[in-house]
Order: sequence, then C-alpha cells, then structure tokens
Amino acid sequence: MQIDEALLQRLEKLSYLQIPQEHRVEMISQLSEIVSFVDNLSELNTDSVEATFAMSDSATRLREDIGSVNRTINDDILAHAPHAQEHFFIVPKIIE
Repeated sequence: MQIDEALLQRLEKLSYLQIPQEHRVEMISQLSEIVSFVDNLSELNTDSVEATFAMSDSATRLREDIGSVNRTINDDILAHAPHAQEHFFIVPKIIE
C-alpha cells in the first residue's frame, strides 16, 4: 500500500485529525514504514501453526463484568473532544 498525500488527507478526515503542513512529509514517511513492517508479516510461513495457537495452554481468567461511571473523568475527557453530546463522543460516519 502506498501512502501518499491523498491517503493522508483521507485518514485526516476519518480520524478528525489535522496534520500541520510542516509535519506532513514526516508523517507520510512514518506511516509508510509502519505499512512496510506490517507487510513483512505476510511473508511469514504459518502453514505449520494451528489456527487455535496460543502462547499459553491455560484458559483466560474470567471476572465479573461490573460497570462503573465516574462523571468527573468522563467530563474531563469529553472536554477535549471536538464534538460531544450527553456524555458521548460525536464522530463522523465512516462507512461509505
């Protein structure tokens, strides 16, 4: 995958980020390095690895799922969001 100015603009739009002009070339370079590194993973031979491979044979410990809300923390986080309403982030539609 080639990272170019058009793709960077699309990523900016989808992520609601604005990359300053003086950092755009560096950002394209860094994203290209990341994509190249991930592309290397496709070269790995995984034919002998079972689909259920895990680093440990022990099962994952389960815990009780108890919800909790701290409105102060929520409000502090949402204060930095470009758009928020009723304690939720408002994000653009990304499915085209």
